[in-house]
Amino acid sequence: MPTDPLPARVLARRQAIGDHVRAARTERKLTQEKLGEMVDLDRKTISRIENGAYATLIDHLILIADALNVPLSDLVK
Repeated sequence: MPTDPLPARVLARRQAIGDHVRAARTERKLTQEKLGEMVDLDRKTISRIENGAYATLIDHLILIADALNVPLSDLVK
């Protein structure tokens, strides 16, 4: 991980991914807690991902996409 602040474009894309995760989760009427249980992450981690405050692992995004039954590409577009 770079020690310098990340460029704004990276932070904006991270936020966009979080927005897609939140939209898919709420469309399925799941709470952050329930989604976290489904993918073995705590609610705070799901919140951080949705708020773009966490540089999540691709593995976590794959688990989230599978749990929400959406293609991974829908979360990262």
